Amino acid sequence: MNISRSRQMFERAQKSIPGGVNSPVRAFKSVDMNPLFIRKGKGSKIYDVDGNAYIDYVGSWGPLIVGHANETVLSAIEATLHDGTSFGAPTENEIVLAEMVKDAVPSMELVRLVNSGTEATMGAIRAARGYTGRDKIIKFEGCYHGSVDFLLVQAGSGATTLGKPDSAGVPASFVEATLLAEFNNLESVLDLVDQNPQEIAAIILEPVAGNMGMIPPQHGFLQGLRDVCDREGILLIFDEVMTGFRVDYGGAQAVFKVEPDLSTFGKVIGGGLPVGAYGGRQDIMTQVAPVGPVYQAGTLSGNPISVAAGIATLKILKEGNTYAELGQASAWLVNEIQSAFGKAGIPVQTHQIGGMFGFFLSETPVLQYQDALQTNADLFKKFFRNMLSNGVYLAPSAFESLFLSTAHTEADLEQTAEAIRQSLQAL
Repeated sequence: MNISRSRQMFERAQKSIPGGVNSPVRAFKSVDMNPLFIRKGKGSKIYDVDGNAYIDYVGSWGPLIVGHANETVLSAIEATLHDGTSFGAPTENEIVLAEMVKDAVPSMELVRLVNSGTEATMGAIRAARGYTGRDKIIKFEGCYHGSVDFLLVQAGSGATTLGKPDSAGVPASFVEATLLAEFNNLESVLDLVDQNPQEIAAIILEPVAGNMGMIPPQHGFLQGLRDVCDREGILLIFDEVMTGFRVDYGGAQAVFKVEPDLSTFGKVIGGGLPVGAYGGRQDIMTQVAPVGPVYQAGTLSGNPISVAAGIATLKILKEGNTYAELGQASAWLVNEIQSAFGKAGIPVQTHQIGGMFGFFLSETPVLQYQDALQTNADLFKKFFRNMLSNGVYLAPSAFESLFLSTAHTEADLEQTAEAIRQSLQAL
């Protein structure tokens, strides 16, 4: 595998971009490599600047559920592009996308479009604080909700990958109102609620954790959170930026039959372009400006190009048996992972819901952040590099989820399974 041009580009990039990348996990530091520079993507594959092709299980970190450069999505983008790229004013398609989100997710009675998942979580928490008149929030170790100052506490994902679970530059006072609980541990939440009576505005979490590797909620955990929120006047916020329209058309809340008060979405609803959304109960969302006193704004919010890509993507996903087929394909691949690692005598833990899956090199079940930290990161590095050499692109971190798209074919899956076997033999 020749990656000389990628190496040259990385050297050049470091002279003008911090660390040579515009988002930390792209730097490939946790796998002891220089990053690959990507030239193009098509269908299930990406191609680097050296001409190497890879079956892609990152999919731009989740949004490309219909594959790279999908023709229907590209046509929608092109048609919109000719009418203008941004107006800073309302357009009809903003209404269409909001209506599609509302139709898919009944808890979203009102929807505010923004530019990113980070903006969405900021807006949702501000709305929760404004509505309740309380300041404190509960988040979970290893759950990532964007690069928001008061949420960069045990944030998983890129922060964990770089060994920096907390960020420099965040004043201690900014995180004083952020309380930490353990994912899949309801008792840890109840303890915090008891210690902070009538002070907690919201509990925010990824209903399926995706930024400490993929970890589903255990039975009763989400419902337990719903119950304590109802009892204590706390708002429940589901961060579905990763799971929304990915594990099911109605998101994780449809899978687990637990309805939050507020939700955040992104990635898929932009079809690969920058977008985010937050929303929920009408009485909460009418606190948001210009209707209410909770201010939030953005010049590029509801950008026509992103909205067009999102509408086209959601239309595709609504057709046929998309999620059943994605689930079957993911389950088959996860079974191949279990089988190959088992034959190699290497302990592995796997999780899968819909087109989202993950694995941990661990002897014991991984149910929360501290469990994820005990996985075999050194072995993952070697396995990642072997898979890359065999033409399969995994997330360059042991603390990320993997994603299947509708563009992945049976041949892709078979090739991936063979790559897993070959990569394990080479360890």
